[in-house]
Amino acid sequence: MRSLLYIIAVILIIGWAIGVFAYSATGIIHVLLVIAIVALLLGVIRRA
Repeated sequence: MRSLLYIIAVILIIGWAIGVFAYSATGIIHVLLVIAIVALLLGVIRRA
């Protein structure tokens, strides 16, 4: 389950980065970043 969270987080971060570099920074891209950060935090909290 932890590895799945990290895979999802990495995919979302990559998607966000591609969107930012493509100059299409809409609200959806920033939501992807927030979701990725939350997934990483949940992984860290569950590991502790």
